[in-house]
Amino acid sequence: MNKFAEQQLHLRDNSYHWLVTGAAGFIGSNLVETLLRLNQKVTGLDNFATGHRYNLDEVREQVGEDAWSRFTFQEGDIRQLADCARACEGVDFVLHQAALGSVSRSIADPITSNDVNVTGFLNMLTAARDAKVRRFVYAASSSTYGDHPALPKIESQIGKPLSPYAVTKYVNELFADVFARCYQTESIGLRYFNVFGPRQDPHGAYAAVIPQWIAALIENRPLFINGDGETSRDFCFIDNVVQANILSAMAPSEAANQVYNVALNERTSLNQLHQMMCALLRQRYPHVEGHQPQFKDFRAGDVRHSQADISKAATLLGFAPTHRIGEGLQQAMEWYIDHLDRTR
Repeated sequence: MNKFAEQQLHLRDNSYHWLVTGAAGFIGSNLVETLLRLNQKVTGLDNFATGHRYNLDEVREQVGEDAWSRFTFQEGDIRQLADCARACEGVDFVLHQAALGSVSRSIADPITSNDVNVTGFLNMLTAARDAKVRRFVYAASSSTYGDHPALPKIESQIGKPLSPYAVTKYVNELFADVFARCYQTESIGLRYFNVFGPRQDPHGAYAAVIPQWIAALIENRPLFINGDGETSRDFCFIDNVVQANILSAMAPSEAANQVYNVALNERTSLNQLHQMMCALLRQRYPHVEGHQPQFKDFRAGDVRHSQADISKAATLLGFAPTHRIGEGLQQAMEWYIDHLDRTR
């Protein structure tokens, strides 16, 4: 039995109180769903800046009313310390997912990205400290590696940031480390690499590439690739991210106050990704046959290649990804085919 299976059995027999920030978002709502299925008590915090009520409605449909009765939702903003403090009352574990993502959004509006991702993070960390939360697990980012050229990426080796977003996520790691030194808090940062899966918003100017492309292919709209298509990423399915969060919360103290890569240690180019998606959709949507993307200029702030070494997470957390990119894409496709209209 692997470590995650062990922790799932443990949680089914032991009820804790969890706070998920960004609970109405893509990653947050998937965490809420899994925790409720594991018989846990969950509080969700969100201001609906990028999250959606229909994500929580879907969680309720999926888990049933008995499980849903263990969920409490608080509408609030992490930029307000009082909202953070109220949400942390009586909580054992915080899974902090609330943030403003997107490199390009941070370049267009660095002030708001800083307010949410730095001030909001510090508020949450302070509220968790004051509430004597056992463990604070937070969404870090692969953008922290910046211009460091080595592949695969190793947690101890980072370069200079390439965007305001990358700066904010690195500052999160610095604050978490300082709080551990000054206040003896326990935290774990998870450097996500290009997470995708059900409930990821396909619409808007800053939509992630996979949901944006799925919607474009299904609706027979133009699909754009920034650069020549040989840019590569370590795409990570949402189930792997959920696993990493729960393992981090339950890990022994010697694993705390560190950062971990969450990915597959694989590289997929954007051209390869486009081909895989077309192959999965062409039987149901014949117009996808022979589809050709349109190429644009490279985007400012983007790294050329990204790939994670996940040996540290495997060794200290017991992280063992269950979904490769093909399996994840298949599940994501099925969800978007059924739910695309609902996301509008």
